[in-house]
Order: sequence, then C-alpha cells, then structure tokens
Amino acid sequence: MPVQVSYPGVYVEEIPSGVRTIIGVATSIGAFVDYFPTGPMNQAVQILSLASFNKQFGGSDPSGLDARSEASYAIQQFFLNGGTEAYVVRVGSSTPANSPTKASVGIGDGSNNPVFVVTARSAGAWANNVLVEIDYGTTDPATLFNLTVTEFVTANGSTSVAAIESYLNLVVDSTKANDVAAVVNAGSQLIWISSETKGKLPAATGTVSAASPDLTKLAKGDACDVLLSGTKVGTLAGLPATVPSTYSALASIVQTQLRALTGLANATVSVVGTTSTRVYLAAEAGTKSPADYLTFSDAGSGLASKLGFTAAAANVQQYALGGATVQQQIGQSVGGTAAPGGDGTWDPTNDAAGVTAGILGDPDAKTGIYALADVDLFNLLCLPVTANLPDANAATIAFAAEKLCTDRRAFYLLDLPQNLPGNRDSVPAVMDWLGANATIRSRNAALYFPRIAIADPLNNYRLRPTPSSGTIAGLFATTDGARGVWKAPAGTEATLSGVQKLQYNPTDGENGVLNPLAINCLRNFPVYGTVCWGARTLYGADQMSDNYKYIPVRRLALFIEESLYRGTQWVVFEPNDEPLWAQIRLNVGAFLHGLFRQGAFQGQSPKDAYFVKCDSETTPQDQINLGIVNIVVGFAPLKPAEFVIIQLQQMAGQIET
Repeated sequence: MPVQVSYPGVYVEEIPSGVRTIIGVATSIGAFVDYFPTGPMNQAVQILSLASFNKQFGGSDPSGLDARSEASYAIQQFFLNGGTEAYVVRVGSSTPANSPTKASVGIGDGSNNPVFVVTARSAGAWANNVLVEIDYGTTDPATLFNLTVTEFVTANGSTSVAAIESYLNLVVDSTKANDVAAVVNAGSQLIWISSETKGKLPAATGTVSAASPDLTKLAKGDACDVLLSGTKVGTLAGLPATVPSTYSALASIVQTQLRALTGLANATVSVVGTTSTRVYLAAEAGTKSPADYLTFSDAGSGLASKLGFTAAAANVQQYALGGATVQQQIGQSVGGTAAPGGDGTWDPTNDAAGVTAGILGDPDAKTGIYALADVDLFNLLCLPVTANLPDANAATIAFAAEKLCTDRRAFYLLDLPQNLPGNRDSVPAVMDWLGANATIRSRNAALYFPRIAIADPLNNYRLRPTPSSGTIAGLFATTDGARGVWKAPAGTEATLSGVQKLQYNPTDGENGVLNPLAINCLRNFPVYGTVCWGARTLYGADQMSDNYKYIPVRRLALFIEESLYRGTQWVVFEPNDEPLWAQIRLNVGAFLHGLFRQGAFQGQSPKDAYFVKCDSETTPQDQINLGIVNIVVGFAPLKPAEFVIIQLQQMAGQIET
C-alpha cells in the first residue's frame, strides 16, 4: 500500500513486479502397483533408489526381487535405465482365502492376564521374523518397562538383523504421555499396539530371578545345571573364591560361564532395576530363536535356588509376532491368541478375479491404483501384472489405468497380456490382440512389442521373459533428463540397459507393418544393441490422423498443462480485468519462452513457436460475470523424424552451352 508521509525526508516503497515464475514440473516420476512381500498395503510410498525399494518392499532376498511380482523386476529395470523417483503401491488379492494376513501376538503379565496385543504394521509373512522383548531396566522398574522390537531376515542361509526399535520407560495407561500404545504407534515402522489393559505390566522376556536375591547367601563353588528349551546343555563352573558382592559382578560371572556352554555363545545376563530396591537378574539364550528359553536347576541349595531361578521363572526369550514358534510362558498364556502373518496367494492365472480387483482397488477407499490419488504428481504408470492376466482382466485394468492417467495428466505404459497358449511375442499375435481390443486406444498410453528377457538372480541368472514397461519408463526418464520431454524416447541413443535379448526381433518389414498400427517395436541392431524403435501413442495409428500421434508431442502437452495448472493458482480470486490478463500473459509467456530457448518448439522466432492470449476477446463480459478467465495457449511442437528419405541424383557430365 502507499507510504503514509508525515515528515520531510526520503521514503522507500516496494512495488510488486507482477512476475510469478512458473516452474516446470517433473516429467518422469514412475508409479508401480503390484504384489510385494513387504511394505504397507494400499499406500503409495515414494522411493528414490533401488536400495530404497529393497528396504521397504523387497522382502528377504538381497536383490529385492520376488518371483511372484512382475513389478519388482520392472522397478529394478526402471532404476537401471535411468529412473530416479517412483511411487510404489503394494496390493494383495481381494479373494479372502488368498489375501495377505497380519501377524500378531498377545503380551501377558505374570498372572495369566492379557496386557496388550502387538500386531504387524502391514500384512505378510515377513512379520513372523519380528521379535519383541520386554525388560525392566528403567528409572522405576516397579512401574515402567522398556520395549525392543527386532526384525530378522534370512538370506542365503544366514540370519541378520534388518531393523531395531527401542522404546524406554513405558506404561500401560492411555492417559499418560509415555503410554506404550501412544509412543510405539507414533514411531514404529514395524508394529502396532492395541487392546491395552490399564495398569498392568507385561512379563519380561528372558528367565528372571527372584526380586532382589540375597548375595550374602552365595558361596564359593555355587553352581547349577543349565537347560536350553528343556534340554540340559551343561553345568555352570561355579562361583569363584571371591564371591561377587554386587549384582553387576554376579551377572558378568554367570554370563561368562553360560557362554562357555554349547549353544549359548551369545547368551546374556543383565541386571534389571539398579535404581530401585527391586533388583532382578534376567538371562536370555541369545540364539535369535523365540522358541529357545533357559531354565536353571540344582538340588535345592545351589545357585539357581539362591537366585530364585526356578522353573516357574522361565519365560519366552522373545515374543514373536505370529507366535508359531513361541515357547509360552510356563504356567500362563501369552495374553492373547497369536496369529501368524501370511503373504496370501498372488496367482494371476488361477485367481484372476482376485488379482484384478486387488490392482483396481476402490476409488472411495483409495486402494489399488487409486492409492495414487494421494500422490502429488506421477507421470508414468506401469502395471506389468497385466502380462500374466487373461485378456478380459487385462483390458479391464487397462481401461481404468488410462482413465486415471487422463485425469492425472500422466502416461500409461501398457503391457500386453500373455495368458494364453503360447505367447504374443509374434507379429500376428500382437496385431490380433490390438485389433480385438481397439477401444483400448488412448492418447495417454503406448504399447511396446515384444517382451524383453533379463537375467534373473532368483533363478541362477537364467533369462526371464519380462514385460517392458519398467524398462521403457526408465528410458523415458533418461531421455527427459538428457534432451527434454519433447525428444522422442527412441532411436540409436535409446539403448535398453539390462536387456539380454528380445523375445522376438522384428525385421524392417514387420516393423513397417506394426508401426502404422501404433505398436512401438523394440529392435536389436549391430553395434547399437537393443534399442527402442518407435514413439507413437495408441492414438498414433495412421488411420486415426490424431494431433497426438507421437509420444513426445503428447507428453510435452501434458507437461505444459500440469505446469500451467500449478503455476497459475495465484490467479484465483484476483480482480478479473486487464491488469490481471497482462500479468497472465507475462508469466505464461515467460514460461513458454524458456521452453522455446531450450528447443522445445518449432519456429525460428517466438511468434512462430507459441502464443498466449488472455484479453477481452478470450474473456468477454458474460464470462467475467461468471467469474471465469480464459487463457488460450498455443505451441508448435517438434515432431520426430520418423522417416528419413535420402534422395540421390547422378550428375551428368558438364555440358558447355
């Protein structure tokens, strides 16, 4: 607003320039929806690398691949070919008998009473390898406890820790800030706490001594037998001549002697409650198996009796989600029925309806492909599972995917269904399928032929026929970054990384038959290797004569639409008259001019390349009265040189005239 002058002097007033820079949106963010062994269900998760995907969705195999998941291979190919960002949605079959299930286990106190239930954050057998430990090494062991969650993975015969979460000084009381459910549910990526019983304390894991054992009763040579899960593994060597006078010294001696016994090399003995009058010793077998537990036995006057290590004190080493291998606390339940987690069955051949419904999901519940509704921006949708579905199911998914991409200004890379005797890696087969499914054509979709074959780490690196959508999406990303979205992702530069062979290598003549039908061919050429050799949308058939015949033209239009949609939000509720129109022309024109300077448009001058019209002609008074401002933007797209014609002419001998 104008400066209010009151005294003689110099005043400074800042005046808005009217420039609101429009930033171009990203053009190659992938989106993959399929079955995965781990990860949150029906939730779009951003991944920025193959390592990020492996960590969240890859399961136990180090490669991150799963033979049941075509998308796991597609995502690997996406990043291998230049992709840098994607969203992944994990789904399962909608058939109840085939749906993934969540693992859970009840945690009880020492008197047969349930305290709370631990459930896996997401469904799947992965959670059966999640262990929960309870200890009382807190500031007040009479009222507080600690909870530790450990996820183990087994790969190549070796078990290792994938993740550890620790939560300290907890209570079971929803009115307190340190309530176990409130704390764990807010921070854990692995588990969820429910069904609390206020005021109860969970039984500690490990074999726990009596409260505050009397160290003065200990004597030289005190020992006891040690049993691992009920089987004797040896006898402790006995206390030294200098009997320990502190709990920590005693714990250290017992731990050392335990570790000398067969199978207990990682056993631990800890002191719980050192800041309280209630002190315990807790012994754990350290075998990583939740079924293993320790018990101590003597004739009635040995170390076990003096410390209160009785059979009744034996407890589970860890609570395991799923509970299938949990040794229950002796003389009590674990506070609830344990349920193992299951991956369900993902079988596109025998459960086509369930798989199809799982992929499609529900728009209202935002499940399946509609989980992408919560994503701010994605550009390239890949659903490689359609390659394994019957034709009708694949077509149903394709129609829904194309509608979603049209609504979100994205592009769908369609994978041809192969679920029939033989396959469609032949020219007549792909032509017949597209002819029978002509209504599947869309400006926002493309079809590539044939499938590719890649090395499969899960099958001794034998070649695996794989849908090409993930590979092509990665190629799009590479081309966008190197040349721009207006460059066709095809040609001798469009090398397909990681592709060992094509399931069929079209000839020039066959390519000439498929190209007019808008079927993009993948080819193998000497020197160049396997390349993409087509750049048409599914509206690119010659007979259709569509303005968006070519992929780069369509994707450039989508890029401009999305960028202007986001970059003109400030216009809403501004006074609808010439000052606003001038600002619009300035800002939109500046954005388009930037693209012109990068070589995105035809023409030697800006007036030949684009125009922006926003004035009283585009927005007459009746439109102003309705609160509407109309902006007309035109651009002259670059179209790929699809056919290169070289004309040769012989020169006759020079004739003097």
